[in-house]
Amino acid sequence: MKRILITGGAGFLGSHLCDYFIKKNYHVIGMDNLITGKLENIEHLFPLENFEFYNHDVSKFVHVAGKLDYILHFASPASPIDYLKIPIQTLKVSSLGIHNLLGLAKNKKARILIASTSEVYGDPLVHPQTEEYWGNVNPIGPRGVYDEAKRFQEAITMAYHTYHNIETRIVRIFNTYGPRMRLNDGRVLPAFIGQALRGEDLTVFGDGKQTRSFCFVDDLVDGIYKLLHSDYPLPVNIGNPDEITIGEFAEEIIKLTRTSQKVIYKELPKDDPLQRQPQISKAQEILHWEPKIAREEGLKITYDYFRSLSDEELYRKDHNNFEKYIVK
Repeated sequence: MKRILITGGAGFLGSHLCDYFIKKNYHVIGMDNLITGKLENIEHLFPLENFEFYNHDVSKFVHVAGKLDYILHFASPASPIDYLKIPIQTLKVSSLGIHNLLGLAKNKKARILIASTSEVYGDPLVHPQTEEYWGNVNPIGPRGVYDEAKRFQEAITMAYHTYHNIETRIVRIFNTYGPRMRLNDGRVLPAFIGQALRGEDLTVFGDGKQTRSFCFVDDLVDGIYKLLHSDYPLPVNIGNPDEITIGEFAEEIIKLTRTSQKVIYKELPKDDPLQRQPQISKAQEILHWEPKIAREEGLKITYDYFRSLSDEELYRKDHNNFEKYIVK
């Protein structure tokens, strides 16, 4: 049985990856410090013999007993609300954290895949975004703690690949959605659905003409699995190229939820990207991957998940107690 370590294993994407690899008959070791992850996402796995969980911060020394075949590094705050509240931890997990995990991969002779992001492209001047585009990023802006952390993470991963001959893989993830997203984490899809469920008007920042491309989580996980088992060490975009404006997306949510709220407009946050659309020809050619789940289908599944939440969860403004983690 192959053994795989998944950091950020209690988070949105990490928990879906734990499920996927369990179904593929791997021995899965989940690791998470639970700043943004939730044990509820993986508690159904605890009774299984081929699942372990470690409550640990990867920014500190990481030890895993026994052999390791693969490492997936998905530990990181991923929403603006999170990384603006805990900027130091956001920088640490993609610098100290990735350094620790690359060292572990070297020691265990394990293949490591890191979760990068479309945010490495910043507010792009090239559209759609290809892997060869270097980006347009403000390193000292409010999003810089996340954008530059991920860019450094890619750089050190490639350094370990070329200098130490470590087997590395880099996935650049575009907007992804599905069950287990935190309802009030600041990302557009759960924000819209949460507002609809609470009977609030939907808030669009800017004029609504900025675009996003939404990929359902099952498609993303399938792409990650294929990339991990490929022989390609350079970054690969994984996302759904079906682009939509935020204004149009708000109307889709109103139609889906059958609510009568209106859309209100507020000032666009600083450095918020105006366009997001992945160019996925590399994934198609190298991985034989492309998304299969249409937005209409994925949104229904996601909406049904959010509707199942308790009123306490629906109205909670902050799902995590960040204060004790903040380093001034």
